Amino acid sequence: MGANVREALNAQSRMDFIHKLSISQKECDETIYWLELLFATDYISKEEFDNLINQAREILKMIRSIIITTKQKTHNS
Repeated sequence: MGANVREALNAQSRMDFIHKLSISQKECDETIYWLELLFATDYISKEEFDNLINQAREILKMIRSIIITTKQKTHNS
């Protein structure tokens, strides 16, 4: 996730920025999947899971919000 966000900061265009953040969004969603799997197999505790899943969901919301806002700005330009 973080590497793709960093790449987005150096995007060559607004569309490139959206594309790189979209990859980060997919990576974040994949991270949520792995956290669910770790919890389902008792690899991490409920407390660890709740903490990590909440953080991941907040990050996902932020990334999605940035993508939506950037797309709106692109269409309004």
